[in-house]
Amino acid sequence: MVATAIPSGPRGGRVLGNMREFNSDSLGFIERCAREFGDVVPTRFLYVPALFLFHPDHVEYVLATGSKNFIKAASLRSPFFQRLVGRGLVTSEGDFWRRQRRLAQPAFHRGRVEAYARTMVAYAERMLERWTDGRALDAHEEMMTLTRGVVAQTLFSTDVSDDSREIDDALSRIVRPFAEQATLKWILDNRLPTPAHLRFNRDVRKIDRFVYRLIEERRASREDTGDLLSMLLAAQDEDGSGMTDKQLRDELMTIFLAGHETTALALTWAWYLLAQNPEAEAKLAAELDEVLEGRAPTVEDLPRLRYADWVVKESMRLYPPAWAVGRECVRECEVGGYRVPTGMQVFGFQWVVQRDPRWFTDPLAFRPERWGEESISRLPKYAYFPFGGGPRLCIGNYFATMEAVLILSTIARRFRLRPIPGKEVEVLPALSLRPKHGLKMTLEKR
Repeated sequence: MVATAIPSGPRGGRVLGNMREFNSDSLGFIERCAREFGDVVPTRFLYVPALFLFHPDHVEYVLATGSKNFIKAASLRSPFFQRLVGRGLVTSEGDFWRRQRRLAQPAFHRGRVEAYARTMVAYAERMLERWTDGRALDAHEEMMTLTRGVVAQTLFSTDVSDDSREIDDALSRIVRPFAEQATLKWILDNRLPTPAHLRFNRDVRKIDRFVYRLIEERRASREDTGDLLSMLLAAQDEDGSGMTDKQLRDELMTIFLAGHETTALALTWAWYLLAQNPEAEAKLAAELDEVLEGRAPTVEDLPRLRYADWVVKESMRLYPPAWAVGRECVRECEVGGYRVPTGMQVFGFQWVVQRDPRWFTDPLAFRPERWGEESISRLPKYAYFPFGGGPRLCIGNYFATMEAVLILSTIARRFRLRPIPGKEVEVLPALSLRPKHGLKMTLEKR
């Protein structure tokens, strides 16, 4: 088949292109693009052309089979993002990325990750000591605090409870500008010393102080605790030189941010969905009663916690923490029968693909048991890709899913979380898919 020119897409403005529509309702805009224009949709943001992809096969080409033709999207090379994670695993390319991936991979070996299970459950149990029947709380805030502590302890052997509030506040402010990426304000804030630019850098400096302190303390102690930081400190190039503090900082920042937020959001949306679906909540409770018999879960329980695993999968299908994945074409190629020129930004959207009725029956329904049905085995490979895919598949995907199942089971065996009437939940598609104003819920002891 001969590749043809890009098809038509949403008209947009003469100067801004589709920026205004996308920024006013990002999720609604991409849903309309898929509904009205098909699987390959061209868009434009000011002077930047972008291609939206909504078919699993096209996503697979970009992320996996044709990945050599692409690098990470330009949005990940913005001054804000570069300042946040530097040249970590998410943003680096080529030989440098391959080297960093090799150095970090041992810390995410399945056996090593499973050794962290006890810590994950212990931190969840410690949190539950503060929970009481009838108490109102922000489930999103609780999950963020919990998973941040877990990732710091398991990957860096550090307790961050003393730094918790300052880090939490800084992280909350840091992600907000990323909800404005398709705006002139975003462009100006990235390039000029605006108040937003200065605030962003102040908050990143707060996180930097925390991370550099970890590095300094570990270098001084020379202790090998077997965690990721110890492995990176011990790693050497062929000439015998080790990683600089800046290289360590970038990797630690990347894993610290991604390592706690993905799990926290998966759990946040799981509580939201379970509260609206009492039948699914009852099935989860029945499984926990049968498997755990009143005790905390262990890693050995994971094969029997099937419904808990399905709840996590279904939550990440409907509310994927990473709701879009982007690349930039560096070698002209063909996607879906259309020619993709060099420089084109290309995006696949988990938010749309994972809710597509072509792949999932009753796609907007929260139905965890679908993951035990035979039809799931016939899904196109990239109909479900919450952790991306191909060579750049998230290095911590097993860590995140195991942690989510264990924490979900630890909490759900003791509490139900009930929505507070009148507290509407608004989705914020920023750097990740967050509840804009948190998730206010009331605890109900089982």
